[in-house]
Amino acid sequence: MENVGVEGEAAGGVGARVVPVGDWEREPHPSDSLRTFGAVVQALREHAGLSRADLGVRVRFSKHTVESVELGRRMPDEVFVERAEEALGNTGALRKAARHLTRGEAGLAAWFRRWARLEREAVSLCTYECRLVPGLLQSEGYARALFENRIPLLTDEQLEAQVAARMERQRMLCERPTVPFHFIVEEAVLRRRLGGAEVWREQLDHVLEHTLPRNVALQIMPLEAEYHSCMDGPLRLLETPEGRRLAYSEGQESGRLIGDSKEVRVLQQRYEPFRV
Repeated sequence: MENVGVEGEAAGGVGARVVPVGDWEREPHPSDSLRTFGAVVQALREHAGLSRADLGVRVRFSKHTVESVELGRRMPDEVFVERAEEALGNTGALRKAARHLTRGEAGLAAWFRRWARLEREAVSLCTYECRLVPGLLQSEGYARALFENRIPLLTDEQLEAQVAARMERQRMLCERPTVPFHFIVEEAVLRRRLGGAEVWREQLDHVLEHTLPRNVALQIMPLEAEYHSCMDGPLRLLETPEGRRLAYSEGQESGRLIGDSKEVRVLQQRYEPFRV
């Protein structure tokens, strides 16, 4: 990702210039934290009875920049945060919120980004999948076939970003050899020849290779199984370093991070009967 240019580098003087909006790059993938920070700026501004233009004058940035920050489209630099903090009451809210700002991640759906970050810190991860090979076990050819089938069609740049992000996620399997990864995949998923026979064969080899390590386990749910407690759809479960258990459920153009302990417990009860 390209670096975001710093606005108002002449930070100390009263006459610090306002950089045109086009000189500060728009975030290509707004993150949840950017949107949340922007909402806090907007709430404090409105509480102070200021318009975006008014706040722009006080922080010596353009009205358009204020708008972009409030909408989560731009990463605010330290100068903006400090001036906005002073202009909006010195509550400390903006300084504290700014510590948690992260950029969006190219190639990851907006609803999946938070889960993807949790995955990287998890001390255990379980996945049940009935639609497709889990992302952590996909070969590049299989992932490419998936994204080539996406509707509406992706541009070449979007497709490459999606594939690259998926391959990057897979590094967890080898970089975290003490973390247990457990997968349950429907037999029908592995029989589907998505992308053609060659891609399918490579995918099967890829699954076998990446489930060889002792910390990675794969179970196949046979077609003839007469008992099945996960008929409601795909499911992911993880445990955080603090011992908290979370779940994630995904559907068409949506995903839901589940933190309610009772709901997570039910999902664990559905998953556990299949574990060997």
